[in-house]
Amino acid sequence: MEFLNYILHIDKYLEIILNNYQNWFYVILFLLIFIETGLVIIPFLPGDSLLFASGMLAASFPNQLNIILVVLSLLLAAILGDTVNYTIGKYLGSKLIKIQFFGKRIIKDNAIQKTENFFQKYGSKTVVIARFVPIVRTLAPFVAGISRMHYKTFIKYNIVGGTIWVIGITFIGYFLGRISLIKNNFEVAILVIILFSILPILIEYIKNKK
Repeated sequence: MEFLNYILHIDKYLEIILNNYQNWFYVILFLLIFIETGLVIIPFLPGDSLLFASGMLAASFPNQLNIILVVLSLLLAAILGDTVNYTIGKYLGSKLIKIQFFGKRIIKDNAIQKTENFFQKYGSKTVVIARFVPIVRTLAPFVAGISRMHYKTFIKYNIVGGTIWVIGITFIGYFLGRISLIKNNFEVAILVIILFSILPILIEYIKNKK
């Protein structure tokens, strides 16, 4: 519940960080997205919510936050994060999959299987599509590395996917953040984003059940 509360009120937490750290805020944004996309063992950070909230915050505090710098920080983090994740998968993937913590595998078989199913269905485009799917977003470049996807192919889809994901969601937050109804009902907006994010997983789950 505490984690859900954090996600639903991430705008408030970001505002506190902005007030306390000012220009370091761009670096903190970079690190949060880089960690989510770059470290395969931490796939649960609220990427979509963070992008949306960052855009809203830039709209609310234009004198403190430059929306272009926000987008550039997030975009660089997203592309570099996936690149690092791909490299980890390529050189250490087979070893990391076997690592256990308190008797349980850190990287679950079912999560790997879901990501592999995405690759089977969408091919290289999975690197783009996965940007919008929690957990799969973090595992896709890792699995691409394990399967030794050609690097030029990976980096192309990495840049395309990262650009669409960051610019799209951040600017949606930026423009909607100027609307009082949306700004005053941030939790509802985040719940809608979460719903759309997990919709592909729900559809695949229902299909598999059938």
